[in-house]
Amino acid sequence: MKNNIKIGFVGTGVMGKSMALHLLQGEYKVFVYNRTKSRADDLIENGAIWMDTVGEIAREADIIITMVGYPADVEEIYFGDDGIIENAKPGSTIIDMTTSKPSLAKEIYKVAKKKGINALDAPVSGGDIGARNGTLAIMVGGNFDIFEKTKDLFECMGNNIVWQGEAGAGQHTKMCNQIAIASNMIGVCEAMVYAKNAGLVPEIVLKSIGAGAAGSWSLNNLAPRMVKGDFEPGFYVKHFIKDMSIALSEAKEMGFSTPGLALAKSLYDQLASDGLENDGTQVLFQLLQDYND
Repeated sequence: MKNNIKIGFVGTGVMGKSMALHLLQGEYKVFVYNRTKSRADDLIENGAIWMDTVGEIAREADIIITMVGYPADVEEIYFGDDGIIENAKPGSTIIDMTTSKPSLAKEIYKVAKKKGINALDAPVSGGDIGARNGTLAIMVGGNFDIFEKTKDLFECMGNNIVWQGEAGAGQHTKMCNQIAIASNMIGVCEAMVYAKNAGLVPEIVLKSIGAGAAGSWSLNNLAPRMVKGDFEPGFYVKHFIKDMSIALSEAKEMGFSTPGLALAKSLYDQLASDGLENDGTQVLFQLLQDYND
């Protein structure tokens, strides 16, 4: 095992499962917990050690990583009698990789510091593909020295790892990421709808525009899925709505408007109301296509 460092990993869903697997392949000893144990079965078969509670993981691990769904989930697993902060060892490091509220990241850092626990916020971008391939972009907020000490661990999961500043800076950077994606997804979906209505072959269109000025991660990775009718989640609609809601709230608090983001959220809200909240974000293509049928 790598330096005998014990890693606790809480949340083995679409993203977390692959991230934890990369840590196992990096020769770390990994303890896992997930609300639904069956979602950790593959990890257990690959050498991860199951723990029955978040508190058990916190008491055992040197570094605890969390990758869950919503800010409310983050609050639940970090605070409380069986929470991470109450049970983590002094000198241990806690890393929340969930996309969550910057203010919550700052609160975790503040409370953890009083107990002698190091805290980083480190949300990611790259979807299920980046998680599987270990090529995530990781945006880190917190103490720089702690970031440096954990960089080897991050390098198991990503290849673009940047320290952004003090606690909360990682989450603020992720909001920038989500704002850029939100309007871009409208453009990508409308471009593919246009291609189909013009009688073009979308896959061939992508060969041209994906290599030009229009190229983006969403165009090159999600457009091929949408034109095939593949709306399986690499990133859930419901989680994207959560992220856009956080970004809209933060922008309002800072005193500026984000009309492109507001438009994108309204379209994704429509998808959710249509019962598609558990589909991938590329299902927006279906909504925009339906508008024109």
